[in-house]
Amino acid sequence: MVAVSFDLDAYLARIGLPARVTLDAAGLARLQLAHRLAIPFENLAVVLGRGIRIDSAAVFAKLVTARRGGYCFEQNRLFLDALDALGFDARPLLARVWLGVADDGAIPPLTHTLGLVTIDGDAWIADAGFGGSYSPPMRLIDGEEVAAPDGARFRLERAGDDGWMLLRDGDSATTDGRGVGAGWQRQCGFTLAEVMPADLALSNHWTSTAPGTRFTTLTVVSIALPTGFASLTDRAYRRKAGDKEQATEITDPRVYRLRLSLMFGIDLSPDEVAALGLF
Repeated sequence: MVAVSFDLDAYLARIGLPARVTLDAAGLARLQLAHRLAIPFENLAVVLGRGIRIDSAAVFAKLVTARRGGYCFEQNRLFLDALDALGFDARPLLARVWLGVADDGAIPPLTHTLGLVTIDGDAWIADAGFGGSYSPPMRLIDGEEVAAPDGARFRLERAGDDGWMLLRDGDSATTDGRGVGAGWQRQCGFTLAEVMPADLALSNHWTSTAPGTRFTTLTVVSIALPTGFASLTDRAYRRKAGDKEQATEITDPRVYRLRLSLMFGIDLSPDEVAALGLF
């Protein structure tokens, strides 16, 4: 799971940090937020039929060297490689995404990955790759609550003998449109079971190829903002920063391409935008 070599300086430059972070909870939080402020979440490669590789070299080449974004299996591969290069003790977990899932008894598949980080003997969860909202690192304690920069609150609760549920309570405008409703909403559930490379490969393959699922039927882009969140789901654009909120439908491919570049830092050619099939 560990990258053979990792250009830490290039990664830190990509996320706008001038120096290494401290190997503590504050450093973890600073690194994760900088990552999410700089690197957009996106599934454009899936929609364009290019597939998703999640080995360390491919992820670094795409998200750092080519300055593109990616979805959770790419984002958290890069983030965990960075944590390893810095000297943190971290490993991946697999999770089920509950944000926006109907309460009808159906169990969502394992389509998300996040990180388990041990700091001075304490377990923390850290996630640089959840595209629906931004949650800060949290100590793995039943009832632990934290606030995100956009004002949302997050809480961890035990779920069964070996499971955990992360819940969110915040403005739906600081999500990608899912999780609408007052009060605490389930975001994702996970266990601490050891995750092998083959497990990640299997979940990544299903997530990026299964017909009729979120990432094979929608074009999804998002990024965390210092005090808010911006998302572009197909042609629906949403942005909330502080007390300013915008929601609109993009009907011109030229505007879509410009929005991708200016808001999310993603540069696609006119032909690539046309290939997304949105216009």
